[in-house]
Amino acid sequence: MSDFMSHYLVPIAIGAVAVVLLLGPAQYDARGFAQHLARLMRLRVLLQFAAIIVIMATLWDNAAG
Repeated sequence: MSDFMSHYLVPIAIGAVAVVLLLGPAQYDARGFAQHLARLMRLRVLLQFAAIIVIMATLWDNAAG
């Protein structure tokens, strides 16, 4: 499981956070950007939490095995 998590899930989680971070500045010229940016901020926080869980689970699995 550790190989799967470290080779696939960790980069996917980090990439998802990066995509949401890059979408933020791209939305400044859109209509209703304040509401959209608030949604992106909430999504970013959720994805960061998921990325931390995946990374910690990978580290835990590596330390145990």
